[in-house]
Amino acid sequence: MSDNPPAGRLSAVVERLHRLYPRMIDLSTERLIRLLGQLGNPHLKLPPVIHVAGTNGKGSTCAFLAAIGAAQGWRVHMFTSPHLVRFNERIRLAGVEVDDATLEAAFDEVERINAGLPITVFEVLMAVAFLLFARVPADLCVLEVGLGGRYDATNVVTHPAACAIASISMDHCEMLGDTLEKIAGEKAGIMKPGVTVATVGQPPGVMAVFRANAEAVGARLLARGGGWSITPTTLGLRYVDEHGAIELPHPSLPGPHQVENAGLAIAVIRAAELGVTDEAIVEGIATATWPARLQRLRGKLAQGLPKGWELWVDGGHNPGGAAAMAVHFDHWSDAPIHLIVGMKKAKDTTESLRPLLPLVTTIWAVSEPGQHLALPVADIIAASGGRARPGPTVAEALAQLPPASRARVLIWGSLYLAGEVLKADMLKEDGA
Repeated sequence: MSDNPPAGRLSAVVERLHRLYPRMIDLSTERLIRLLGQLGNPHLKLPPVIHVAGTNGKGSTCAFLAAIGAAQGWRVHMFTSPHLVRFNERIRLAGVEVDDATLEAAFDEVERINAGLPITVFEVLMAVAFLLFARVPADLCVLEVGLGGRYDATNVVTHPAACAIASISMDHCEMLGDTLEKIAGEKAGIMKPGVTVATVGQPPGVMAVFRANAEAVGARLLARGGGWSITPTTLGLRYVDEHGAIELPHPSLPGPHQVENAGLAIAVIRAAELGVTDEAIVEGIATATWPARLQRLRGKLAQGLPKGWELWVDGGHNPGGAAAMAVHFDHWSDAPIHLIVGMKKAKDTTESLRPLLPLVTTIWAVSEPGQHLALPVADIIAASGGRARPGPTVAEALAQLPPASRARVLIWGSLYLAGEVLKADMLKEDGA
């Protein structure tokens, strides 16, 4: 996973690391295992780990898991990436975002122990996370895969309590493969002997890969429609697996796709057999929060829109995320939809926009000044078949929207764009 540099002292550390090993992404675990050994193998001294991979939905699944753990009264460590506003977001210690002093001290310690040997920024970040997770007492550790699975830095954990694989879609094809089956094979690399792996409904070819990999390593596969199910009811949802049924409220995270992510979180936490109660599951599904996943904005940017308008942000960023958003647009058919798009370089923007174009009133291409690896506006316009208009920034696009008594505006695409939007929305009028 690419990393936009943090502010302050950490930026100097990141720059030094880039000089040691300039490649942002190099899928391998050898360098990290060597470093972790020098640190005393903190990755082998963690509380029960739930390891979560997938193309779309893994972050939301982690959010549901953390909320369920908190509702159970557990102290929950969590690692996710990338961050949206602050680098610290990636590491939560016993439910609390790591503070600057703790994070900086851990980076300094890891950099000192590494002693100038080649290492990527993400590998050092994982070493920092494992070091802190091993030192701070907790009852559960939720790890989100950074990229792929088999050779991802999180995959040094040898025996997680359970694993989850969310929806598989075409993404990072240059590193993971050019078919769903090849990508699925990389995601399946998190499977471990004797460990249950829960997954959502997948295309037949993907499921075949998962079954073959599970059988090869001796893992138990628990799939939606086989090992577990989640279905709508009059008042909410009904979840069923071998442990019994649970009546659930609608998930706190909006969008039809979150039903499946919620079900996946329940399946994997129950498979881990950690003693979670039905009451904690119900509360966690109803209270989970996850920024920039179909999040409604109400700050400075939103307040600049006409009365009766809504402003939303979503880091969908790939064809699978776009397909899920297109389904959600069915619920927004009562008002015009204006789409503001900013993408990351190397993404398949044409395929990502294809399901959304017929459903929106206008589309605007943007590239924020601080947006990491932003795709140029002209490239987004070309990917839209010339339909998109240049913002060229979010603020300028918002200012050009056609008048209407009601409308919804969705800022969509790169998570790095979402981070810049969240920063802008929280700023005060005086810029403080």
